[in-house]
Amino acid sequence: MKLLFVGDVMLGRLVNQALKKEPSNYPWGDTLPLFKKADLRFCNLESVISDRGQPWSATPKVFHFRSDAKNIEVLKAAQINAVSLANNHVLDFEYEAMFEMLKLLSDVKIAFAGAGATFTAASKPTFLKANQQKVGLVAFTDNEPQWEAADLIPGIFYLPPQRKDRRAQQLAEIIRLAKKESEILIISAHWGPNWGYAPPAEHSSFAHFLIDRGADIIFGHSAHVFRGIEIYRNKVILYSTGNFIDDYAVDEIERNDQSFIFIIETKNKQIAKIELYPTIIENFQAKLAVGDEAEDIALKMQTLTAELGTPLEWQEKERQLTLSLL
Repeated sequence: MKLLFVGDVMLGRLVNQALKKEPSNYPWGDTLPLFKKADLRFCNLESVISDRGQPWSATPKVFHFRSDAKNIEVLKAAQINAVSLANNHVLDFEYEAMFEMLKLLSDVKIAFAGAGATFTAASKPTFLKANQQKVGLVAFTDNEPQWEAADLIPGIFYLPPQRKDRRAQQLAEIIRLAKKESEILIISAHWGPNWGYAPPAEHSSFAHFLIDRGADIIFGHSAHVFRGIEIYRNKVILYSTGNFIDDYAVDEIERNDQSFIFIIETKNKQIAKIELYPTIIENFQAKLAVGDEAEDIALKMQTLTAELGTPLEWQEKERQLTLSLL
């Protein structure tokens, strides 16, 4: 079974403007053939999809991202199976917009995790099936504590990545139960600062904690750059999958327009192989990097990953980084 991951998919602002004249497959550029080869596809949806709501004003917030309701078709174009909604933009246009998005996702049968009408809904795992296997997804964030869902309050599954926090213990129990129902369990973590190629120390400790409780893949995002990959107990920690689609200004040093398509292959309920395809954002599109640029992006990831004890090999013919675990 092949599981495909990409980081932040932001369809608001200038991307939304482009989609008023471009087709729904436009933001995915030339990457869709890789999406079609996967069995399940995941992303962090970094904007609300809705025609409703007003910009969040209850607490100070600089950026508000919203994409037209019709752009649910963008996710369908890439055959996205599940999205993480535990992030700092799902409530950018308040509860009305979030609830419309939840309905839109449900109507097109795209699963979601990390946000909902109550804490129970926001923290609830979602399950998908492929190749006669069941895959679970739980999503949390350490962003926007004012959006934390509660018994009678809509919002996100918020928790700081600290083992002793009561919410971390709740997550540990959710993982224990979800693992009983799934062969592969993914924990989506929208965490940490926007910048920096090195994962914060607390992320490593917390990722190990989650794997020790039953997680198989940590799907990290929030940082605008990709970070190295760690293999722990033969499980995979993607500390940051970076930005995949957006309209952001590009930092010349920390290149927030560079990332990867991450494909994790499983066999017999175990992680067997990892493949990484270098990508770049141009004109509000994700594109496969080519030539020297692809090699530069790959070398950067090789260096970051080697620092975490994980050797990745560059396959020139396929233009990909690989790591075999079985």
